Amino acid sequence: MASLNDVVKIHQSLVKEWSSKSRNLQKCEDLLTKAKLAMISLTFLPTSHSEATKQELIIARDVLEIGVQCAVERQDIPAFERYMAQLKCYYNDYKGSQLPESAYQLQLLGLNLLALLAQNRVGEFHTELELLPPDAIHNNVYIKYPVALEQYLMEGSYNKIFLAKSSVPAVHYRFFVDLLLATIREEIGACMEKAYERMSADEVVRMLGLASKADLPAFVTKRGWTSDTQGYVLFPREKKVHHEEGVASLELTEQTIEYARELEMIV
Repeated sequence: MASLNDVVKIHQSLVKEWSSKSRNLQKCEDLLTKAKLAMISLTFLPTSHSEATKQELIIARDVLEIGVQCAVERQDIPAFERYMAQLKCYYNDYKGSQLPESAYQLQLLGLNLLALLAQNRVGEFHTELELLPPDAIHNNVYIKYPVALEQYLMEGSYNKIFLAKSSVPAVHYRFFVDLLLATIREEIGACMEKAYERMSADEVVRMLGLASKADLPAFVTKRGWTSDTQGYVLFPREKKVHHEEGVASLELTEQTIEYARELEMIV
């Protein structure tokens, strides 16, 4: 059975590796596994019936916070969700004098909101949002960011989401923003296929909010589109619908084009 001293040493090694500019993610993952096993053998985790000291709680919370961020860097969404589920116990069940608020609490809770939004789990997004204090929702940059993105989605203001990528409040938010943008681009692409037979490559780049024309070939291949020698992207003809069925898709596509033009003017 591990001792408190063993856990402290593992925690110190983990913090040192995680804080390194050239951190090794596999080494961090190995240290996280060792730390979790050691904590389970003591009283660190919320599943234990015995009381943990404030020092033990702080170490456990710190380990889980690193675990959340490490999972994002490894692009491991299931691991991210497991760490967040455990971490929220410390944020919600241990408050005030029992455990001082973590400097990373709102940042990681905001990251969790963004993760739910990126996976189209809107119901869970609102459930988690309701657990946060109103002041944080309206004034904290980490919470305001995913709340604003959700509003943009409801409005269909995709151009604002494309712009928001350049102003993420923390580096780990980029992973889930990219995931959200990928979903949006797939939806726009599906609408384009239904409304048009072809479109200029430049217009497609604008509509999809791609960083440059160099990013277009990969998306074209993924969607099963083709390109001609005149600079047009050709959509599969079998996917084109009759006019009556395509009115809504056409209107959405034209609205998206207008958003893209506004984006170009802003840039």
